[in-house]
Amino acid sequence: MSLEAIKAISEAEEKARAAKAEAAALSKKLIAEAEENGKLAIEEAAKKAEEEIRDLKRKASEKAGEDAKELARKTENRKASMLIKAESRVEEAVSLVVERIVNS
Repeated sequence: MSLEAIKAISEAEEKARAAKAEAAALSKKLIAEAEENGKLAIEEAAKKAEEEIRDLKRKASEKAGEDAKELARKTENRKASMLIKAESRVEEAVSLVVERIVNS
């Protein structure tokens, strides 16, 4: 083999080693960037989920308050209706007692 051929092979091997090292460094850099982007995406998703949970809790609390007010209103209406019925029955009962006393 000629000296030029050996020199060319040595240069090619050196270029290959340099390209391999450069590729390895680039690969490590890309992996680190991907990991960082993944972490940021996870953090952002977690924040968004927390915001959605807070919003859902707020909406549920508001709905529960509205439902409680509606239930209280209905209960108050039923109470008033029952009081009216009871008062009318008291008058009937008094009339019945008075009638029995008068008739006896």
